[in-house]
Amino acid sequence: MADSTEQTPQAARLAELEARAARAAADAAAARAAAAEAEAVAAAAALAAARAGDGAPSPVPAADAVAPAPTPETPAPTPTPDRAAAPDVAGSDLSAHAREIADGYTFEGPVLPLGVLLEDGTPTPQAVVALPLGMLNRHALVAGATGTGKTRTLQLMAESLSTAGVPVFVADVKGDLTGLAEPGVPSDKLTARTASAGQQWTPAAFPVELYALGGVGDGVAMRTTVTDFGPLLLAKVLGLNATQESSLGLVFHWADQQGLALLDLADLRTALQWLTSDAGKAELRGIGGLSSATAGVILRQIVALQGQGADAFFGEPAFDVADLLRTAPDGRGIVSALELPGVQDRPALFSTFLMWLLAELFEVLPEVGDPQKPRLVFFFDEAHLLFADASKDFLAEVVRTVRLIRSKGVGIVFVTQSPKDLPADVLGQLGSRVQHALRAFTPDDAKALRAAARTYPSSQYDLEQVLQQLGTGEAVVTVLSEEGAPTPVAWTRLYAPQASMAPAAPATVHAAIATSPVAARYAQPVDRESAHELLGARMARAESDRAAAQAAEQAQKEASRQQRDQQRAGATGRARSSRSSTGSAPLDAFLRSAGTQLGREITRTIFGTRRRR
Repeated sequence: MADSTEQTPQAARLAELEARAARAAADAAAARAAAAEAEAVAAAAALAAARAGDGAPSPVPAADAVAPAPTPETPAPTPTPDRAAAPDVAGSDLSAHAREIADGYTFEGPVLPLGVLLEDGTPTPQAVVALPLGMLNRHALVAGATGTGKTRTLQLMAESLSTAGVPVFVADVKGDLTGLAEPGVPSDKLTARTASAGQQWTPAAFPVELYALGGVGDGVAMRTTVTDFGPLLLAKVLGLNATQESSLGLVFHWADQQGLALLDLADLRTALQWLTSDAGKAELRGIGGLSSATAGVILRQIVALQGQGADAFFGEPAFDVADLLRTAPDGRGIVSALELPGVQDRPALFSTFLMWLLAELFEVLPEVGDPQKPRLVFFFDEAHLLFADASKDFLAEVVRTVRLIRSKGVGIVFVTQSPKDLPADVLGQLGSRVQHALRAFTPDDAKALRAAARTYPSSQYDLEQVLQQLGTGEAVVTVLSEEGAPTPVAWTRLYAPQASMAPAAPATVHAAIATSPVAARYAQPVDRESAHELLGARMARAESDRAAAQAAEQAQKEASRQQRDQQRAGATGRARSSRSSTGSAPLDAFLRSAGTQLGREITRTIFGTRRRR
């Protein structure tokens, strides 16, 4: 009995050590954190020593004890888009909040991993924060002040989507997203960050297609025609008011009815000149007409836009948005990056061009409902530029497109500095949010901060404080679950991108353009016969007819003048003959004086210089 009594604590100790070893192994399998691996090693060593003291064989020598390798039963630690983020936290020593986050972000389908919960300044690798791929077509917002890591978050999301086989479109405003084409460079700081978050980080490059508006910059030329762009978007670019926008729409309607292709700005300018000419005015009279003053404003704005080099953005061959839906031979989605550094000084143009791409996708793509993962995710960077000075009609079309395009399998991620940059009707359509730090240096900033905090679900955080305390690469996250309900609010340490976070080397950029399968299709502009040539010929004919009519009228006037001169000469001869016969010199002098005075009065009357008596 004494021996049995002495062995009972030993058996309990063995059971406790076995439980600790099992928990440590689960932690290592779920997150591969350095701390978890160290605990697993220590627990295995302690278990081996205890079993050796009890006479039990040790399965692994203490000196060689290692954390268990990932197996199909214990999947790799970092969640990938191809499987659900479902870490085993049942036996982990997690706080109640960490368990809530871990459970709230566990999904059945494929996910886009974002990062891990940050609790008391320490990452919790077991509480992974992810976004269900199937909910990305409910759209998202990435917001935060300058320098808080929005671009890196955009890059992280683009990489994960590409890995999941989802094509991506990004607007590269600063030119640093070209680094997606090159693998990232490890460093001590990066390694420490990824290890603390349990991220299994390896350098990787991704399939990238570089585009440039009209070929201005490094990339395949991306153009569209004025007809395709439409009056509403063009009015936004030209900065027209509601009346001028309506008149521009009338011009487009007339051109459509006439079958005239408005391919570039020269076509539109010629159409306006024709419709304000004497020959063309009658063609719009039945549908409202076009005032010369309004046409003059539009023409001046077009000339100013041409002066900024916008001629290169409009023309043929027009870009086919189906080229944004391609995947690479290895199954990864192609990241289409529109390079905008060369047109940063024309924000209204490139932001409106992005809206045209979205509108074109909406018109072209068929309905697909709610797929397991989106067909395309469209990152709309610098989104606030789209809504600056926008008309009501323009905003209505944006809201309509955002609301309905999700059924086409397209997800939109708006990237901007503050949620207040987006209209309420647009903001209300965004299901997921990644909010980086906000600053409150002014009363307006403080008001925007309070408004942003109130749009989140209730949580244990004082969000007005947290949103000012977030560090670079940290964000407050809430997404839509697979059931369409918002997940718990999580202060998140975001994962690091695997590609380079610096602009790609010029050789890499040039190689990407040279090997592009679509470069040959869009490289050379095409100038076929369009409204400029057709209306130019029509105007030339009208001018020729007008000149001929003027010449005929002038000839008729000359003939009438000659006839009057002849009649006048005959009358003068008869008068002289009469004077000769009567010899009345005083009468002749009176008639000459009266005739001269009458001529002066008629002349002054015609030119409006007659003096009133």
